[in-house]
Amino acid sequence: MSCKLRFSALIGVLALAGCQQDGTDQTAAPPAAAMSTIQIDGSSTVFPITEAVAEEYQAQPGAARVTVGVSGTGGGFKKFCRGESDISNASRPIQKSEMAACAENGVEYFELPVAFDALTVVIHPDNDFAQAMSVDELKTLWQPAAQGEVMRWNQVNPAWPDEPISLYGAGADSGTFDYFTEAVVGKAKSSRGDFTASEDDNVLVQGISGDVNAIGYFGYAYYAENTDKLRAVAIANGADQEAVYPSPKAVIDGTYQPLSRPMFIYVSKASFARPEVKAFIDFYFDNIAVLAEETKNVPLPAAAYDQVRQHLVDGRVGTVFKGEPATAITIEELLARDAGL
Repeated sequence: MSCKLRFSALIGVLALAGCQQDGTDQTAAPPAAAMSTIQIDGSSTVFPITEAVAEEYQAQPGAARVTVGVSGTGGGFKKFCRGESDISNASRPIQKSEMAACAENGVEYFELPVAFDALTVVIHPDNDFAQAMSVDELKTLWQPAAQGEVMRWNQVNPAWPDEPISLYGAGADSGTFDYFTEAVVGKAKSSRGDFTASEDDNVLVQGISGDVNAIGYFGYAYYAENTDKLRAVAIANGADQEAVYPSPKAVIDGTYQPLSRPMFIYVSKASFARPEVKAFIDFYFDNIAVLAEETKNVPLPAAAYDQVRQHLVDGRVGTVFKGEPATAITIEELLARDAGL
């Protein structure tokens, strides 16, 4: 099955009811699972993985109906903590304000890491000078003080041309926006505001691919689906560090820093008590390793998924990040923290 990125607010179909024979044809009532809908919302970066899982899941006889929305990590948590969704896709850990909102509404949750992403800085393919950038150069470009001031490429690096810069980035409700600003500027949501923003990464792809002076950022999967339209920028994490291109290998070996990041789903404890939600989550972790790779993300080691399943068995709710960011964390560090070490 193709895992092309699609932004539909609703995916899948209801299982068809069978027929009973008692002398006349009758349509049986649909199974209980098929009468229930599993509501998912949140991150555009995690969306392709969860969408792929939902499509495979709904191909099973009697599977529950699944809807997958894309309102960004922050938007997804707003709905989740109000009890309006069962599962929240997230490209960063839950924040303290969101933890408080969930607590106020009595929403307990399981924090389940599902894969890693290489947050990717991209330029137009005809840009032949900014193929590598340091984190300091990215900060010069994106920090709040740059608004209305740093408007041309040679202001970022004197060796670059005196040409205008067009900026594209994630919207304020996006976990990608939070992560990028934390990793590059040093504080989440600390960013210049004069850029084209969207929670829909396909909008950013279209804008950057149509402007030779454009630069932007989003999840690696969206770059991997558009390599004919975009060029990835290699990132140097320090003046004396070699610039590294985003790739699954660079994420696994820990060299693509600080833009490697874990991705999560958060599952309501109350929702998980419903058989159809539990069945969906079981299916998710039966298939996540293959589907994460198919959607151009980096699957976790098998032991990590076993660890996640054990959290569910043990009923271990809450977050190991305590509302703090997870920038520059490696896969090994994530697993150690998730194990409670």
